[in-house]
Amino acid sequence: MSTGKPNCTRALDIKNGRVDMSHGSGGRAMAQLITELFASAFNNEYLAQGNDGALLPAEQGRLVMATDSHVVSPLFFAGGDIGCLSVHGTINDVAVMGATPLYLSASFILEEGYPLADLKRIVESMAKASREAGVPVVTGDTKVVEQGKGDGVFITTTGVGVVRDGIHLSGDLAQPGDKILLSGTIGDHGMAILSQREGLTFSAPIVSDTAALHGLVAAMLDSGVKLRVLRDPTRGGLATTLNEIAKQSGVGMMLQESAIAVNQPVEAACEFLGLDPLYVANEGKLIAICAPEDAPRLLEVMRAHPLASAASIIGEVQEDAHGFVQMTTKLGGRRVVDWLAGEQLPRIC
Repeated sequence: MSTGKPNCTRALDIKNGRVDMSHGSGGRAMAQLITELFASAFNNEYLAQGNDGALLPAEQGRLVMATDSHVVSPLFFAGGDIGCLSVHGTINDVAVMGATPLYLSASFILEEGYPLADLKRIVESMAKASREAGVPVVTGDTKVVEQGKGDGVFITTTGVGVVRDGIHLSGDLAQPGDKILLSGTIGDHGMAILSQREGLTFSAPIVSDTAALHGLVAAMLDSGVKLRVLRDPTRGGLATTLNEIAKQSGVGMMLQESAIAVNQPVEAACEFLGLDPLYVANEGKLIAICAPEDAPRLLEVMRAHPLASAASIIGEVQEDAHGFVQMTTKLGGRRVVDWLAGEQLPRIC
């Protein structure tokens, strides 16, 4: 994303203008779009270098890199939009590796005819989320496709972070006896998307939980507890994420349904639509697995953070050669919490 200022005399017509093919041509119109819209919003010393990539200072520690593409529909939803979602999602992928997120890159696929006013709104949302998180967008790319061959805006973000010495988190480290903690309610993001997409209204609004979790993760790491695994349960929700961890570690899990919180409007919407909130996506929650003796301390630390005030211990890792994730229901029965079959909610992130 070069930031060299184009030789243009007229500013972009943000209010009434639309993306056209010249905005992806590599010429003057593209340079103007980048300078007046992207560079002005993301302004930082690395982006201002104006080169095809960012020259960044060396950091001590092990590097972590994560990338994620965002194709959410609708682009704007209760609690957020594709802009802040693309920042939060990638920051969280880096953070749950135990890393401090440092930098982001952003790639935009724009559809011809998309309103520049809406694009500006998305970019400003990204910039705000990036500034609040302290993780700058330092380089990027823009392409334009013909009308009818995209869906407004697709965004791919890549994040780079660094893991300090002594920290090692991985999905293959869960051990029998470990406790499973969840930072809050489940299903908020996926149901916020679906309710708006389908034009559904409920007695109370359903709002996405999209948020950057690296501050919460830092507090958990600083507590000195023996963390084994951190994950953010996005697509496929809590159930799918726990099955992934169980498979990686070669263990089973036993959950307690009564300990898994679901906001009442989300629960009602899921019941109405025949969906299981265990499989609905989250964008501002995390799963933590730790040594059993450290669980009370970790829970205390999590609840002290505003993004995890409703944290709870939801289950325990068990020895199980089959790797089953099971759950004791509120009625005292037992069910298998299996992998998600198919796509319950497409295009939610």
